[in-house]
Amino acid sequence: MLDPFARRIIDPPLNRAGLWLAGRGATANMITGVGLVVGCAAALSIAAGQFLLALLLIAVSRIADGLDGAVARARGPTDLGGYFDILADFAFYAAVPVAFGIADPANALAALVLVASFLLSGTSFLAFATIAAKRGMTTTARGEKSFFHAAGLAEGSETILAFVLMCLFPQSFGLIAWLFAAMCLVTAAGRCLDAARLFRDPA
Repeated sequence: MLDPFARRIIDPPLNRAGLWLAGRGATANMITGVGLVVGCAAALSIAAGQFLLALLLIAVSRIADGLDGAVARARGPTDLGGYFDILADFAFYAAVPVAFGIADPANALAALVLVASFLLSGTSFLAFATIAAKRGMTTTARGEKSFFHAAGLAEGSETILAFVLMCLFPQSFGLIAWLFAAMCLVTAAGRCLDAARLFRDPA
C-alpha cells in the first residue's frame, strides 16, 4: 500500500548510488547476497535478544535490498537477478518472526501464524505475477521490477515497518504479529478477488 509513495522518495538517491556502485564493478546479485546475509544476522540478533542491533541490521539489509535493484537498472536487469531478489526477500521475511519465536517461546504461536500468513500472501503474489506475465500485463507503480507486482494492503514497506516496531517494542510482538498477519490475509484475499476479476476469461 505504501510502496508507491516510498518509491518516489527513495528511488532517486538509490539510483544515484546504484550508478556509482555499478561503475565500480558491483553487481546486483552481489548486493542481494550481502543483504540476505545481513538480514540473517538480524534474525540471529533477534533470537539472541539483541533487538536494537537487529534493528540496525534490518536497516542495512533493506538498504541493500533497494540498492540491488538500482544496480540492476544501471547494469541491465537479468531474470536470475529477479529470481534471487524475491527469494532473498522471502527468506528474510520468514526468518524474522521465527527469530522472535526463538527469543521467547510465548511468541511461538503468533510467529507461526505470521509465517503462515506470509506464505499465503507470497503465494498469491507470485501466482498473480505468473498469470499476469502470461497475459503481458505490466506495471511500474512500484518501480521497474522483474515481474508484475500486484498491489495489496501489506507490501514491502508495511512489512519493514512491522519489523521495526517489533524490534522497538519486543514485548508487543504478539499484538503486532497478529495484526500484521490479518493484514497479510486481507492482502491475499484482495489478490484473489483481483485474479477472479482479471483472469476469468481466456487470455
